[in-house]
Amino acid sequence: MNRLCLVAFVFALGLVAPAAEVLASDHADPIKLRNLEAGLTGLFAFPDGDRLVLVLGTRRALQSGKPYDLEPFEFAIHMDLNSAVSYDNEEVVARYGGRVVDPAEIAATVSFKFRLYENTNRKSVSLDGVDEELVAELQSQLADGTIRVWTGVRDDPFIFPRFFKRNIIAMVLSIPFSSFPGEKDWVLWATTHRVQGGRQVDHVGRSNRTQLARFDFLNRIHPSEQVPKIRGKIESGQKIQEFLMKYLAPGADLFTYVFRLRKYDAQPDVMIFTTRREAGFPNGRRLADDVAGLTCAQGDCALQEVAFIEGGWPRKTSTDVPFLDGMPYLGRPWPDLPHEARAVSWARRSALIVFLVLAVWLTLRYARYHDYQP
Repeated sequence: MNRLCLVAFVFALGLVAPAAEVLASDHADPIKLRNLEAGLTGLFAFPDGDRLVLVLGTRRALQSGKPYDLEPFEFAIHMDLNSAVSYDNEEVVARYGGRVVDPAEIAATVSFKFRLYENTNRKSVSLDGVDEELVAELQSQLADGTIRVWTGVRDDPFIFPRFFKRNIIAMVLSIPFSSFPGEKDWVLWATTHRVQGGRQVDHVGRSNRTQLARFDFLNRIHPSEQVPKIRGKIESGQKIQEFLMKYLAPGADLFTYVFRLRKYDAQPDVMIFTTRREAGFPNGRRLADDVAGLTCAQGDCALQEVAFIEGGWPRKTSTDVPFLDGMPYLGRPWPDLPHEARAVSWARRSALIVFLVLAVWLTLRYARYHDYQP
């Protein structure tokens, strides 16, 4: 068992380069999906005059035409308007836009839930949440057109070479700020659930968070439950790190860079947007925000490094299709290509990831069964 684990882990090192590419964005998170339509690609929140614009994307690397396998899923944008947000920690503000004072109390004041037909047209847009009065008011505004809604295929706004000339399926909301009287802070996240059974498939909060390999376990956990899980992973990661340093030093470096959680990770994966200061990541996310560069400045550089590897120098810092000034804001979509054009590539990458995960799993089992005590 000892020898098998070590060989598997060392072999996995050779797979890190292609595997890291797949882990490079929410577009590939979760990596293995039976229905790619369920995989969220990004959440945006920004002001447009007196309105709050929310954009949710799903279905990475879209090149094929209709129909899409959308009807089994419900997509939701959640807003917590009750949780207090603090801006007194400069480091936390730089990374997360602010600090939720009591993460365990995070709950959706209101949720906008989308059901889509296979042609991306709206099947329904419904609301629920803990504030029944607000939900009813917003439902009324949705019905009379005060809240604007758009769904369909558009250019992928992600500033990342691999997803240039690719589309996503987008859901766009434009809501008057007056719908939230006196409100200054929004705690936001989005999810995909299966309609049948209600099982959560994916989660997105702050950009370039769950797409990092060390956070993949958050995809099915509610934000109110995430911080204790993260802290537990931080503690167990210390033990794994010490074991690897003793028995497999090259693996320790890999583990640190890709899998080990950092002390500054113990924050819920939500997007904070406030009107107290200028919008722009990590205060929400504008379509033109260069997330790869902005997150690298705070310590998470995987996206930026892969962008150089795949896109060359100088790194692209703007998208490949111009944005629009109004609804739906996203650039026009690229023409459809045959479905087969992308199938082999994603299958190959998924196989590499499966092997890497197996190798790491074997190594962790080795540590457990030998009762290693740091």
